[in-house]
Amino acid sequence: MGKRFILILCGLFLVLVFSIRDTVLAGGGQAYPNGAEAFMVGMMPPPGITLVNYAYFGYAGKLKDDDGDNQDFFNRAVVGGDIIRLIWISKFKLFNASYGQHMFFGAINKDLDFNAPVGSRLREHYSDFNALYVIYSPLLLGWHLDQGRLHVAVSASDIYIPLYNEDKGNFASVGRNFWTFEPVLAITYFPIPNLETSIKFMYDFNTHQTDYEPGPPVKVDRDPGQEFHFDFNVSWGLTDYLRFGINGYFYQQVTADDYEDIKKYPEPLYKALSDLEDAKSRAFALGPGVMYKNKNFMATLRYQHEFAVRNKPETQNVWFKLIYIF
Repeated sequence: MGKRFILILCGLFLVLVFSIRDTVLAGGGQAYPNGAEAFMVGMMPPPGITLVNYAYFGYAGKLKDDDGDNQDFFNRAVVGGDIIRLIWISKFKLFNASYGQHMFFGAINKDLDFNAPVGSRLREHYSDFNALYVIYSPLLLGWHLDQGRLHVAVSASDIYIPLYNEDKGNFASVGRNFWTFEPVLAITYFPIPNLETSIKFMYDFNTHQTDYEPGPPVKVDRDPGQEFHFDFNVSWGLTDYLRFGINGYFYQQVTADDYEDIKKYPEPLYKALSDLEDAKSRAFALGPGVMYKNKNFMATLRYQHEFAVRNKPETQNVWFKLIYIF
């Protein structure tokens, strides 16, 4: 009886180990929606209030592991949402730059489908529709240089403020229970009037996260790894109103996740969790985009396809963005 019990226990233990190895979705904090910005991202709007609306749709049919191979248990992920951004720019100058602040808020719907039951709820389908975190920056600075050819925008830190509406045990949970601090540098340059080049650099610092679930039924506290990423765009003006271009992004998790107190687990499970700690996420994306601009109104439509993905879903993204300067 004792040997049979030990064999059953070992069998369940091995299932637990391999389920943890197979259910990693992404490392790091994954706070910023990569590819959100493109055309003229370094150009700060004029003094006053500017309203920006981002509509997003993303689809992933593959989940990549550390070697870039597909994880067979994953079927698809579908994400859609809408985010509103309010920008206030003052007439005050600081370091010879325009000073301002901005705030983002919105809602996201996320659906995940797997080919086998996963997670502590043992489901093949997870979904969530919820309010996203709030993003706030108290210090925006914008410079317009070289007779309007060079534009530089800086945020001392975009602060991702959680609403603590995380749905525990739900792989598709939109809510979160940790903060992210993200310094930003954005540059737009016109080598010639019709040619626009833009890039937005970001680096993410994430705070402590409690009850992270790398695989059922294990829950650990973790410090999500730091992340470096940038959005970019190159466009050509066909007319004063219409531009076509190529946009994309690069994302790399720089430091590994740090799981707390995992040495208490038996050696095979500890090894599986240690491997997940080191599984850094990465992605590169590229696609076409179009922009229409008329006076104080601007609209952009862009597509992006990811390549060279590691430890996250390989996504295809569509962004529709509206800007209105009051």
